[in-house]
Amino acid sequence: MPETHIGTSRNRDVDRRSEGELIEAGGGRRQAADLLARFRQPDAPAAPARTGTGPRTVEEAAAVIAATASRFLRGRHTDPELDLFDAGLTSVDAVELVAELAREGGVRLSLDDVFADARPARLARRWAETSGLPDVAPLPASGTDLVSDPAGAVVAAEPTGADDDIEMILADLALADRLPWCDAPEPREPTRILLTGATGFLGGHLLLDLLRRSDAHVVCLVRAADEEAAENRLGAALNRFSLPWSAEVRRRVTVLAGDIREPRLGLSDERWADLAGGVDSIVNVAAAVDFLRGYPSLRRTNVIGPLRLAELAMTGPPKPLHHVSSVAVFNELGIESMGEDDPVAHITRLVAGYDKSKWAGEAALRRASEHGLKVTILRPGAIAGHTRTGAYNPQDLSTGFLTAFSRYRTVPAFRAMNTAPVDWVSRIGAAIICTPEAWGQNYHLTGRPDTLPELRRDMKVAGMNVRVTGWEQWRADILRRQDADPLPELEFVARLLRSSTATKLCEGLMFGPPATAERTEAFIARHDLPEPARYDSRAQLRTVERMAGDGRVKLPDRDDAPYLWFTETTEGRIGGVDDVGESRCTMSLTLSIASMYQVLQHRRIDVSGTVRCNRLHPQPLTVRQGEIWVRPDEGIPHQHGTDHPLLRYRLALVDNDGQEWWLEGWKTARARRDLWRQSRTLEITVGRAGEPASFAGVVRVPAASYVREQIDGIHVDPRLSPQEQRLAKLTWLGWFFVQMGKGLAEPGMRAVADLLDLRRDAIDRDRDILRRKIRKLSKDRKRLS
Repeated sequence: MPETHIGTSRNRDVDRRSEGELIEAGGGRRQAADLLARFRQPDAPAAPARTGTGPRTVEEAAAVIAATASRFLRGRHTDPELDLFDAGLTSVDAVELVAELAREGGVRLSLDDVFADARPARLARRWAETSGLPDVAPLPASGTDLVSDPAGAVVAAEPTGADDDIEMILADLALADRLPWCDAPEPREPTRILLTGATGFLGGHLLLDLLRRSDAHVVCLVRAADEEAAENRLGAALNRFSLPWSAEVRRRVTVLAGDIREPRLGLSDERWADLAGGVDSIVNVAAAVDFLRGYPSLRRTNVIGPLRLAELAMTGPPKPLHHVSSVAVFNELGIESMGEDDPVAHITRLVAGYDKSKWAGEAALRRASEHGLKVTILRPGAIAGHTRTGAYNPQDLSTGFLTAFSRYRTVPAFRAMNTAPVDWVSRIGAAIICTPEAWGQNYHLTGRPDTLPELRRDMKVAGMNVRVTGWEQWRADILRRQDADPLPELEFVARLLRSSTATKLCEGLMFGPPATAERTEAFIARHDLPEPARYDSRAQLRTVERMAGDGRVKLPDRDDAPYLWFTETTEGRIGGVDDVGESRCTMSLTLSIASMYQVLQHRRIDVSGTVRCNRLHPQPLTVRQGEIWVRPDEGIPHQHGTDHPLLRYRLALVDNDGQEWWLEGWKTARARRDLWRQSRTLEITVGRAGEPASFAGVVRVPAASYVREQIDGIHVDPRLSPQEQRLAKLTWLGWFFVQMGKGLAEPGMRAVADLLDLRRDAIDRDRDILRRKIRKLSKDRKRLS
């Protein structure tokens, strides 16, 4: 979705029944909040004066719509044939615009009307037809032809055709026939690349991978008022995705202000000529990604834009064009396969405007290839977060679904999800772009698709046990919850699920067959690149943590109901630090975890219970807050000693008199044979809060109670099924015993390593130790004699 910008004027005294009617029609309480919380300055031209209940002609209605829309576009004058979304209107703005037109302009439109075709002239015509305005002429043309001016540039002509997506697509495809003819480009690695879409999620990562993969200089075409604004926008976008915008990167990047939707990319003739003769490869990542908008609203970016780049590629020295498309071109319900060379969906069976625009973009470029253009089609699926940084695209559909899954702990029973991490997609894409023998083919950058069992397992590792429901049930449940308790982070998903068109798109993505990528996999094998990656649990954890920091998801914590818990009893004796008297001490603790994520990521166990010791207080002390860390510091011994830490206990205690205490304990491993005893022995120190330790001692888990309490006595969240409870126990025991095994083995392994250490510094150290011993013996003999 386009980014939301703030600022509209509102008169608090006006009647707001229009907003109420809109929300009752399915807008939800969050949209009401959007409508009432946004304020803009009335710096746009005023709507034409009118009498009666509304405009009387189509032209007057178009002027009213254009003037009202200008209030949401920072006063920018809106031409009746300019798409409002291209001008900067957002989805939230569209909701507010519809309400304001109904309230103040006397023009009633639906959101579907605005998303289908957001040109004021088109909206006015739709309003006139539904209002029964007499003598309404047929809709004007919806296609925009590309014709050559005397200088050979591609420019926009007056539209012709009917207001039908199919006829509009056919007209757009015919534009490719007007492109010039060219020869094949020289098959050599690019040295100067024109890249569009670098401010986007994939485009920014691809920019860095192109710089890493090659020695090429990259010219980034960025939509902005001038070069300085374009460079600032690119730098901000890279920083947002945790990508560097360093001096070295800037040295190899030229930022150019332009727009792929405009004739000659919005450049001067001189700049156009410089690009045509100066770059030797073109990479198009720019796209309008909005699943609510119709084909007429998306075509300028997703279809006309690639054709303008094709014209540049065919002007001057021939250049290859690498176009990032989408597996959405297969988004037809019932399609049987999604191979790289399989027939794409039938255009009449695509429903969403986005799917149609990506389909038409590919088809137009294939037709341009008949004129000699060398076209490489790269088709990613859903693009997930970065496997190392966790950076994610908040506007991506996969992010929206992951937010919904984690928030509400339910998932629909999908067939497969073609999702791959952004760093893998960009790395493979950059390799294809920089390999001439790979040009001119179709490639699927979809990684290894996710299955439902795999997703459920990954969510469990992240601490989120999810329930599977049917698609319609899941959709209705999400909308019901969003209406009852609106979450801003899920309003994007809710809008999609409320739209019948966008819902069909979601169904196609979730219930279509998994994409196959034989050609991509063969290319990867030949060039020793990373194998197709699944967006697995570890990569997902980094993204989920980052999303949690942004407030999009909620990770399990100690305040939640425990996922798994068991008791631990220890017995022993403690005494004063400065005296020899000892007293019996018993700790009755309950150890719990909120999720496996907690121990896998933080190695932490929560503790509650009591500590009984007469030296401390006649009554038991209660654990106010407690934690255990498993193999703290990865088991590295403290101060180069020989004791390797297994567990560290830290308990905050309170007695019946309200006095606060602290307790710290260590389980350690040594290079000795009594491993079973070591794993049950805890050395503790105790003191009053804010004071040093007053007591110390040793307690142990009785051998007879260990299996009974800590293995057989494990309890699991009763909301899980019996099979899930058994799996939870096995997962916990497997992880814990592996950690303890490592900890107990480390001292012996270190002793062996020291014994066999043949490095020169170790030999010299041993020689020095031997010399010191010999000198000491000599001194002792002299003293005795």
